[in-house]
Amino acid sequence: MTLDELILKCKKQDATAQGELYKQYNRILFAICLRYSPNYTEAEDNLQDAFITIFKKVEQYNGKGSFEGWMKRVTVNTVLQKYRKQRTFEIVDEGQIEDEAEVEIEDEEIPLDFLLKIVQELPDRYRLVFSMYVMDGYQHKEIAEMLGISDGTSKSNLARARMILKNKIEEYNATNYNT
Repeated sequence: MTLDELILKCKKQDATAQGELYKQYNRILFAICLRYSPNYTEAEDNLQDAFITIFKKVEQYNGKGSFEGWMKRVTVNTVLQKYRKQRTFEIVDEGQIEDEAEVEIEDEEIPLDFLLKIVQELPDRYRLVFSMYVMDGYQHKEIAEMLGISDGTSKSNLARARMILKNKIEEYNATNYNT
């Protein structure tokens, strides 16, 4: 079955087609959920919520752009909507924000599972902004609009997330490499 056929059948609420779509894209969308969720279990819940939303809104996909890109956007928005309701964002004065230097890490030195773990351990407000800015390439203005915060709050949360991650990476390196 081609992707176009699969989409058409999903628009008709065909359970077999929905199962096939899930089978083809669950890993890609789960990776997104992991980046935005504080733990594995919540990421699983968010993936399920995202697919429910995808199946409900598949009629809205009009063929412009890739279907995978559309599903990724729906997934991000579904997860953000859940956290937006929690209103855990800190309000800051934009004048207080200092530009943080990029944290550079050698890919070979830090295990990917450790990096994912420390990103997931970030407070919700920092994890969401960090994931959106660093991993998904959103700009602060877009993040602010999507999360209902100011540009300054987005910048501040990113700077604080980077500082926390930098400290945890330095602790990891000190513990594991005794330099």
